[in-house]
Amino acid sequence: MPFFLPKTVTQENALQLEKEGLLNLASLQMVDCSALKDFDSTVLTVLLAWQKKLQTDGHSLVVEHAPEKLKVLAGLYGVSALLGL
Repeated sequence: MPFFLPKTVTQENALQLEKEGLLNLASLQMVDCSALKDFDSTVLTVLLAWQKKLQTDGHSLVVEHAPEKLKVLAGLYGVSALLGL
């Protein structure tokens, strides 16, 4: 079962979201971004933290239904390949 990102990911909720994800590592292997509408580069920080934790456990993060803006941001920050975008 995938981990669903909320509609909004900004500085206000990023730390809580990161912690929630780390408590649900089994779900984190697949992250569904279909609801994600209002976000900034903070979402990349969250995704990269999850990716790092999963890699230390021998797994990887799969991001599904990434909005175009997320792909552009990942490209601008040079992390597209790290997140599979």
